[in-house]
Amino acid sequence: MDQHIAEAVGRPDLVRLDERLVCLRFETMKAVSALAAVRHLLDTGAVRRGDTLLDSSSGIYAYALALACHRYGMRCHIVGSTTVDRTLGVQLAVLGATLERMEPCSDLKLDQKRRVARIHEILAEHPEYHWMRQYHDDVHYLGYRAVADRIREEVGDGPLTLVGGVGSGASTGALAARLRAGAGAGGGADVELVGVQPYGSVTFGAEHVGDPEIIIAGIGSSIPFGNVAHELYDTLHWISFDAALAGGVDLLRRHAVFAGLSTGAGYLAARHERGRAPDRTVVFVAADTGHRYVDSVYARHREAARVGDLAPREVTGTDELSLPWSRMRWNRRPDPRGSRGGQA
Repeated sequence: MDQHIAEAVGRPDLVRLDERLVCLRFETMKAVSALAAVRHLLDTGAVRRGDTLLDSSSGIYAYALALACHRYGMRCHIVGSTTVDRTLGVQLAVLGATLERMEPCSDLKLDQKRRVARIHEILAEHPEYHWMRQYHDDVHYLGYRAVADRIREEVGDGPLTLVGGVGSGASTGALAARLRAGAGAGGGADVELVGVQPYGSVTFGAEHVGDPEIIIAGIGSSIPFGNVAHELYDTLHWISFDAALAGGVDLLRRHAVFAGLSTGAGYLAARHERGRAPDRTVVFVAADTGHRYVDSVYARHREAARVGDLAPREVTGTDELSLPWSRMRWNRRPDPRGSRGGQA
């Protein structure tokens, strides 16, 4: 029996959509990383019960950190994006978290930079606060080990392709690293990692291509993230808002899975990768439910393109990227900007 609701909402479901396509479906994926990170910080003495944990979030991590703080008796301060909706804001307030909303901003790139700047201001005023650094600290990798072990138990030992949003790198990077290690089975497992990015994200060099709709919150970045291990990724897909919308609507219509916009993008990429490699099982990550996207995505279901009519443009360099969907082999190359800024 779970000792706290955070443990339940962070436990994923593995849903087989067809013979070779599996959905790793979370209610709130980052609860996994937040719980493990806070537990590790307490165990190592980096923080103590009653301390204030601080971070910036576009939504999912705010809820996850608030749950982890509630679980372990910590205080929580969130600098929230303009994408934090009323429902989440009310939950954070009742959980005892402090939500500091940024002023409305139509440019999510600028919003992200402003949030980080505000974090530094708060730390100058309150140096005793602990900045969780979800975008830079590898402590957020820890919680996904058990998830990777469960994937291997459920799916088996055959060739596997994992597809999911890159974001901070913690979820897909951690899952792939653990799966490749063989989870105690001798290592050397055949695991391909496919990262999904929005246009405009700097992480793999797409900042020069804008999406007129939105930079998909949670899987892209307007600033370099220190805990993205570029050398873990085999293939990348850049997917526009419209294409991700089509994927999300098709996933709900065809398989009854109600998930967020990034999942719609991952589902598109996963379908394509399954078609390219008939000998591999493809698992894609569904990081959250679709409730935040009812108005912006699902209410527009009649506008959605048929996923069968969509296909990526194959490119060999980021200078060739174009909307609505591009695919490129990354081949586990390191970050072209140099070494990562994460903490092992």
